[in-house]
Amino acid sequence: MDYNEIGIKAFQEKRYEDAAKAFTEAIENNPDEAIGYVNFGNLLAAMNDIERAERFFQKAIAVDEKTATAFYGLANLYYNSERYIEAAKLYQKSIDFGIQGADAYFMLAKSFERDEKHKLALPYMQRAAELAQNDLQIRLSYGILLCALEMFDKAKDELQFVVENDENNADAHYNLGVLYAVSTENIEAALYHLKKAYTIAPEFDQAKYIYDMVRQRYN
Repeated sequence: MDYNEIGIKAFQEKRYEDAAKAFTEAIENNPDEAIGYVNFGNLLAAMNDIERAERFFQKAIAVDEKTATAFYGLANLYYNSERYIEAAKLYQKSIDFGIQGADAYFMLAKSFERDEKHKLALPYMQRAAELAQNDLQIRLSYGILLCALEMFDKAKDELQFVVENDENNADAHYNLGVLYAVSTENIEAALYHLKKAYTIAPEFDQAKYIYDMVRQRYN
């Protein structure tokens, strides 16, 4: 009987007590395998029991110091606690030890970005976008990061891709509008995208503010 599989199924179905029992059995039956500790850590994190989750991820790493998923889980805890530099180091370890997909690169980039280290974030965000070319959230974040670094031509391509695939993405329209306003003389495009942003999201006060400011400046 695979208690980890039983626990994961219960976890996915939000039967947290059953999941906890199954993961406990998995650990008791195989105390020298890291996966049970990782699974229990993920469960505790989902239940917002952060201190215990941290201990289980650390135990998994103590059992097997190359457990990529343990580093990734621990990194998520630190990121959510605004411990961005610690999180970045752990995301990097999860990548080094073989975690697959775009998410770790994306979160590593976001960790640097939140710590205002935009240049450090760039190669990891670019890699995330390469690995998940149709992920609009990643492509939007990549475009915003490029704007922060004043790489406007590349940023425009990314943001345009997002609005072409999701015409109701207010954030993409807003950032495109700001891009046109600050880096081109195409004020018509700037006003169009800014207006589109606050039309889609009426609570988007910043888009309305920038729209009014641009319109007043050029009228």
